[in-house]
Amino acid sequence: MTSEVTVGTGTGLDTADMVLNIGPQHPSTHGVLRLRLVLDGERVLSAEPIIGYMHRGAEKLFEVRDYRQIIMLANRHDWLSAFCNELGVVLAVERLMGIEVPERAVWLRTALAELNRVLNHLMFLGSYPLEIGAITPVFYAFRERETIQAVLEEASGGRMHYMYNRVGGLKEEVPAGWTGRARAAIDQVRRRLPDLDGLIRRNEIFLARTVGVGVLSAADAAAFGASGPVARASGLDLDLRRDEPYLAYGELSVPVVTRTTGDCHARFEVLLDQVYVSLDLAQQCLDRVDRLSGPVNVRLPKVVKAPEGHTYAWTENPLGVNGYYLVSRGEKTPWRLKLRTASYANVQALSTLLPGTLVPDLIAILGSMFFVVGDIDK
Repeated sequence: MTSEVTVGTGTGLDTADMVLNIGPQHPSTHGVLRLRLVLDGERVLSAEPIIGYMHRGAEKLFEVRDYRQIIMLANRHDWLSAFCNELGVVLAVERLMGIEVPERAVWLRTALAELNRVLNHLMFLGSYPLEIGAITPVFYAFRERETIQAVLEEASGGRMHYMYNRVGGLKEEVPAGWTGRARAAIDQVRRRLPDLDGLIRRNEIFLARTVGVGVLSAADAAAFGASGPVARASGLDLDLRRDEPYLAYGELSVPVVTRTTGDCHARFEVLLDQVYVSLDLAQQCLDRVDRLSGPVNVRLPKVVKAPEGHTYAWTENPLGVNGYYLVSRGEKTPWRLKLRTASYANVQALSTLLPGTLVPDLIAILGSMFFVVGDIDK
């Protein structure tokens, strides 16, 4: 710890830089992140993100859980994207085992993945304005979240950790009439979303706090390995759903929302416009599900063993590219399962983004990076 803590103002008075810790328990972080800042008055000179305060060692726990049990662990690192997390790990296992998933399960998975994307984005669309002083949007965002949440809860039985994916498909068939109720929920959210949109997108106070603040260039975004809404707001036109399709995305036209300014407002806008896109994609998938019949899973042996080998499955998670590198020695547990998470890459950019900014802008930038700390401390 530095001894430079003398802080003064005024002509002729010697001043020193102040070292300030934001966190590890700060209300404007999604979880337990610590930022070590060096300040000159109100201006940030340097910023060091310090992680590891909530590490749960999931990657080591994967090695002592069988292929059915690891879904539960994968579910939790980004708790706002639980369905998409579990999807990635079962895709890796299915690829290694050479399992072909029934078509109905593929389309249901795609629909549910898009609904989970909407839930994730709505959380940030409500919490981000809250962090910079706007309390009303969170009530609108949660109204829409509850509408979609009810649909996923009915299908899976869970509100947050769905545990609905299985190696070879889904846990069970959706309830009778579920696709109709899901479609009604999507229509309702699509109809009411302009309330949230109109409240915040062009709000002059919100614009003053976000436009031109925290600009991340496309080159820096690429250098840090940023992905998802954060990277697309800087002009990186990358989306695995379109560029390396998995599930049913190859049969869908996926519009990719991008901006070029790379500031806090661009990141917010990408998130907001992505909700409209995901609602449309989910509806298209549900229409297809209604025309399909058949099972939603395949029968597995009592003990699931992946053959010896390795594979890498990556998916376009709500917050960016999520990858699972699976190595098997032919046992019922993975020999190694390495996680490549979106939040871990995105939050690295803070060390470049924050220096030179003012302390009030620091919170606006931190919130706009859209990370979940469990996704960093995996």
